Amino acid sequence: MSRLLVVDDEANIRLLYAEELKDEGYEVVTAATSAEAVEKLQGAVFDLAVLDIKLKNESGIELLQKLVKERHEMPVILCSAFSCYKDDFSAWLADGYVVKSSDLSDLKQEIARILAKKAAKVSK
Repeated sequence: MSRLLVVDDEANIRLLYAEELKDEGYEVVTAATSAEAVEKLQGAVFDLAVLDIKLKNESGIELLQKLVKERHEMPVILCSAFSCYKDDFSAWLADGYVVKSSDLSDLKQEIARILAKKAAKVSK
């Protein structure tokens, strides 16, 4: 079972993602802030992180930059209500980018794609 970290400052989004992704067979841990995410990452292993870009105090882009430095083996998907961030070169550090929607099909497909790609690298 793959373990996911979902970071979003909106409680209803965290709940929606957690429930939907658990239904897909993932173990899901959520965090409301970058600081909470960093705390949950300490001593824990996650297969993938889903980050909102607009967080309180620190952006998801800043958290992404930390993760690339400290956890470069963990894939990250940026998830934002704004597609304009796709053009921000800092967002290119992410393994995937999904525009937020109440329909999580795109997010689920992106998670499955990235985890399959990661598994293929490991098996080589």
